[in-house]
Amino acid sequence: MTGRNGTGGVRYELDDKPATGATMPVAPGILWLRMPLPFTLGHINLWLLADDGGWTIVDSGVHTDVSKGVWEDVFASAMQGRPATRVIATHLHPDHVGCTGWLATRFGVDVWMTRAEYLLCRVLVADTGRRAPETGTRFYHAAGFPPHAMERYERMFGMFGRYVAPLPESYRRLKDGDELRIGRHCWRVIVGSGHSPEHACLYCPELGVLISGDQLLPTISSNVSVYPTEPAANPLAEWLESLDRLKREVPEDVLVLPAHGKPFRGAHERLDELVAGHRAGLERLERLCRRPIRAVDAFDALFSSKIDDNNLIMATGESIAHLNYLLEEGRIEAETDENGVTWYRRRERRPAAGKAADTPC
Repeated sequence: MTGRNGTGGVRYELDDKPATGATMPVAPGILWLRMPLPFTLGHINLWLLADDGGWTIVDSGVHTDVSKGVWEDVFASAMQGRPATRVIATHLHPDHVGCTGWLATRFGVDVWMTRAEYLLCRVLVADTGRRAPETGTRFYHAAGFPPHAMERYERMFGMFGRYVAPLPESYRRLKDGDELRIGRHCWRVIVGSGHSPEHACLYCPELGVLISGDQLLPTISSNVSVYPTEPAANPLAEWLESLDRLKREVPEDVLVLPAHGKPFRGAHERLDELVAGHRAGLERLERLCRRPIRAVDAFDALFSSKIDDNNLIMATGESIAHLNYLLEEGRIEAETDENGVTWYRRRERRPAAGKAADTPC
C-alpha cells in the first residue's frame, strides 16, 4: 500500500535494472531476477545466490504459466544449466512463495521457510474454492463495507491458492539468528513480524548485503493488516518493533536488495522514515476519531493513494491495524451498533483530581 512516506534517505546503488524476465549481477555471486506480476505492482525482485554445485533461489514469483516460462529461460541462461540447491521463501505471500513448491519439486530440493509462514501458507492454500466464512462477512460488514464490496469479498474469497503451487509436505525451518552457508558466504536470518507472521530477511555481513523481502522497501510502505482470522490482532505494534530491531541488526551502509523497487543504501534513514510515517498516521487517525468513524472512514488519514475495489481489502485491513494499535494504547474506544457496524472514537481523557475536564472538540 502506498502511504504518505517519502524516500529522502534512499540512495540507489544501480542506474539500470534488468528487463522484465531478465537477470543482472548486483554483488559477487548474486543475480537479480525481475519477475513480472499480474498485479498493480507489476514486478517482484527474486535473487539467485551462487551455491556449491548450483544456485540457492530466494523467493519465486506467482505460480502462473508466465512465471514458469521465465524460470525455464533462467534455468538455461542465467543458471547455466546448474540446478537449484534449495528454495528459500522470505514469507507466504503469493508473489514470494507462488512457484516455490514447483521449483522444489522440479529440482528435488528442500523448501526453507519459517514455521509460521509455512504452516499458514498451507492453511490458506486449503481455503481455495471454499465459500467465504461467516466470520469474514461479519468482519468486513463491521468495518463498513457497502453491499457491492461485500459481494466482491465473497466472490474473491479463496483466490490465494490460485497463485500458489502446493508446498511439499515437509520443509526446512528457518529461525531468527540461524546462519546459512551459501557458497562462499554466510547469511544470517533476521525475522520480523507485522507484514506477515514470521518474515525472514537474509543478511550477509561479509558482502554487506541484506535481502529484505517486504520488510524494507525503498518507495512504499508494506501493507500491515488485520484479517478476519484474528480480528483483535495488533500487527502494527509488531511491525514497528521489527523496524526498530532491523535497524539495530544491520549497518547503515548495507546494500538492501528489496522485493520491489531497486537495490539501495540508506537503510537506517529509510527505517526511521517508515516508523515516522506510521506514527504520523496514528496521530492523524486519533484526531479523526474526535467524531465516531468506521474503519472505512479512516482512509484519508492513512493513505495518499486512491482506494478502490482493487485495494479495498488491504486498505481496510491496514486501517483496522492502526485502529487496533490505538485501542491497545487506550487512545480510542470502539462500540458495535445494533446493525453490527463498529464505530471508533477518541477516548475521553479524564481530568486529574482538582483540575477541570478538557473541553471536547
